[in-house]
Amino acid sequence: MQTYGQLQQQLKLEQQLPATPEWSAAADFLFLIKDHCLSNEPETIVECSSGLTSLVLSRCCQINNKGHVYSLENGEEFQQQTLKQLKLFDLQDWADIFHAPLIRRTIMQCDYDWYNSQAVNNLEIDMLVIDGPPGFIQKKSRLPALPVFFDQLKDGACVFLDDAARDEEKEIVKIWLEEYSFLEHEYIETERGCSIIKINKNING
Repeated sequence: MQTYGQLQQQLKLEQQLPATPEWSAAADFLFLIKDHCLSNEPETIVECSSGLTSLVLSRCCQINNKGHVYSLENGEEFQQQTLKQLKLFDLQDWADIFHAPLIRRTIMQCDYDWYNSQAVNNLEIDMLVIDGPPGFIQKKSRLPALPVFFDQLKDGACVFLDDAARDEEKEIVKIWLEEYSFLEHEYIETERGCSIIKINKNING
């Protein structure tokens, strides 16, 4: 079983990771995004939600000496907390954490409360990590992520959806796969489930 302590050791961090099991991403999910980031060296990483994932990805960018993390956080308190943690780990140069309040948007003919993503509208994305907004806010809370960012995702980009063992997340992935033809999907049996979606625009070519 992978632990936060093992992750701290592998990332060669002197300080203990500020993990809170009820809110933080599970250690095995963090290992997945860590391994991908170190192996593929993405230049532009966008996150839906911030926190421990932001620290891990920022540290990976620091190790790679390449890449940058852009996080959308609807809670200003959590945004400030993540900024403080990044500074504590001396990783503030590798990430921007934007306060992105949820606004009403029509996505795929339905209304959702979704991040004000204006701050990242012009980015070409190599890696997208979806760990928000929380599921209790609305049904299929994270469904907008792919439609909103699809045109910004580079060919070969990878999308990581946390909590993918939940029924709503399974339904979200099913809808995405039916809507978009350029997707390759892999489900990983982590503590909370992880769906990895690769954008492959040559898949039908």
